[in-house]
Amino acid sequence: MTVDLRYATGPETVETATTAQLRSRYLIENLFAPAEVRAAYTHEDRMVVAGAVPAGTTLALPPLDIVGTPGHLDRRELGVVNIGEPGEVLVDGTPHKLGALDGLYVGRGSDVAFTGDGACFYLVSAPADATHPVARFSRDTTEPVHIGDPATASARALYRYVWGGGHPSCRLQFGVTVVSDGSVWNTMPAHLHRRRTEVYLYTGLPHDARVLHILGRPGATRHLFVADRQAVIAPSWSVHAGAGTAPYAFVWAMAGENTDYGDLDPVAVADL
Repeated sequence: MTVDLRYATGPETVETATTAQLRSRYLIENLFAPAEVRAAYTHEDRMVVAGAVPAGTTLALPPLDIVGTPGHLDRRELGVVNIGEPGEVLVDGTPHKLGALDGLYVGRGSDVAFTGDGACFYLVSAPADATHPVARFSRDTTEPVHIGDPATASARALYRYVWGGGHPSCRLQFGVTVVSDGSVWNTMPAHLHRRRTEVYLYTGLPHDARVLHILGRPGATRHLFVADRQAVIAPSWSVHAGAGTAPYAFVWAMAGENTDYGDLDPVAVADL
């Protein structure tokens, strides 16, 4: 299994970095490969993000040496979102079918595997100190929160799967946001999470389209051009917002001191 290790960084590293250094520190480019599980481990809140593409096989979620336990979820909880065709997640042998952009929460201590010819599973795990039950979340039956405004090209539908209200978790929050046709911004005005790390995984972009993702401290921001099925790590000191050249969606996931979705610090556009 391929594991990409990312160390924690400070805000000054963004202001002086080259584009290549920014991409190597914050952008995760190659998570998805047929018949493989690929992972990236970041020391920012010790999150693991991974991609599992069964491609006609049954893929087990393997342990990582850096996690230090025989099973990946021995001391962790897991969020799964399917960004491909329908497939199944096997949790302790029980199948859970996920369609496009459906989600699944898996509690500490479970064994997990993946099946589905065209399925493509995005995974996020975080340390856990309690065990919570498995829960499936359907995008079709989850009531979205409609935010933003077409006048500012920021209209979007926010699907909250695990977010501090509803199903419990230890540290993990995750969900999906779908940007409305005609809008480009996924978050604007931008904000900070002083007590959490957030990772965005962009999906649904055409091959030749990109999202211009903004990162860094307010007043000293930089940017990355991000392709489909690539993820960006946002440490607690960094804003995270982006504008796409074509319609897209993104999976957001957070881990840190709490699971209060509203615990954030807005940043005015004029302060960026």
